[in-house]
Amino acid sequence: MEGRNWRTGVWTEPLTMKEAYWEFEEDTAKQVACAEDLTSAYRFGVYDFLILPDSFPYGGMENCCLTFATPTLLAHDRSLVDVIAHEISHSWFGNSIGCASWSHFWLNEGWTTYLERLIIGKLHGEATRNLSYIIGKVGLLESLKSYEKTPRFQSLIPGYKEHEDPDEAYSQVPYEKGANFLLYLERTVGGLEHFLPYMKDYVKTFTNSSITTEQWREHLFDYFGKQKDSETYLKKLGKVDWDEWLHGVGLGLPVDLTYDDSLSKPCLALAERWDKARGDDDLSQFSKKDVADFSSTQLCVFLDKMGEYKAFRPATVRTLDELYALDKSENAEIKLRFYKIALASGPEYCKSAAKWVETKGRMKFCRPIFRLLNEQDHVLAIKTFSAHADFYHPIARKMIAKDLGVEV
Repeated sequence: MEGRNWRTGVWTEPLTMKEAYWEFEEDTAKQVACAEDLTSAYRFGVYDFLILPDSFPYGGMENCCLTFATPTLLAHDRSLVDVIAHEISHSWFGNSIGCASWSHFWLNEGWTTYLERLIIGKLHGEATRNLSYIIGKVGLLESLKSYEKTPRFQSLIPGYKEHEDPDEAYSQVPYEKGANFLLYLERTVGGLEHFLPYMKDYVKTFTNSSITTEQWREHLFDYFGKQKDSETYLKKLGKVDWDEWLHGVGLGLPVDLTYDDSLSKPCLALAERWDKARGDDDLSQFSKKDVADFSSTQLCVFLDKMGEYKAFRPATVRTLDELYALDKSENAEIKLRFYKIALASGPEYCKSAAKWVETKGRMKFCRPIFRLLNEQDHVLAIKTFSAHADFYHPIARKMIAKDLGVEV
């Protein structure tokens, strides 16, 4: 896989090599080159990634030179390659600049998610960058709701107790709340033409360091304090509610950020049509043409919105599936969202979802499906987990067991 002065490679088992190469050949090298333009020269020599077995519990793991990646990225439509952009971004945020402790984990993941979306914007347009924030906001709100009983984990800087396992607070909060915080600061100082030079200086200043949030903030003020028109910059930064962003809890962001919704509007409009027709027996107004022009990402936005509504009737969900072939999709992101909608409506898709999750070790997929199965069919959830517990990575196994209230 080649890009401007870049060659990248994918490692996998022989049976999946052809599809893995096809999935990533167009984007990976371009993503590395784009990340260099935005930050600094890549410093680890080569960039390859390894497609791991189905039991791998994460989307990716940012090992220097060789990213570990989940096989769920093989969507056969190149729609999930941005996960690799995320792992590439860790070459600067995480592998070059590390967080001093788990309490400052957002410095790794927030910055990495922010850079990932800058890469997306540079390669595919600003509207696509904004669409990623729209999708990410859904996952953030789900995470925030899951911590209503432990609100300290809703904070960017969680207050860990002594000897507490950081996995207890692992969620979309450091990723999405962190990335939105940086987007807010980008807008606060006047946009990318002001923020990108600062980001490059941040990378230059702290490469080969592990830092705290306070060190990051001190550098931010120091950098803008040395720029022309520094008083204006510092006045704007002084109006930021730092305590709320870094330590605040609750079910939203401290500031209601808006995003370019040009790509999401048709998705939301279609979801609204389904919601208005929820009581209709005749659903002939809908057809497969509704989503013919949707990208896989837009289909995810549509399904996310459908999932926000109160549960649909089983017959409506069945028609939704028949028209848009959702249960047959090879895209794990689409299938996850469909099963969330289906399992909320009743038990009809429980067996299908249980069968699917038997081979999905990635916690993003297996944990929410097991939780929903547990609500609809407790016996099936426990039976499925018990039969396949040894398949799941020890971290995933521990967290699923906790979700189901069983011992492992």
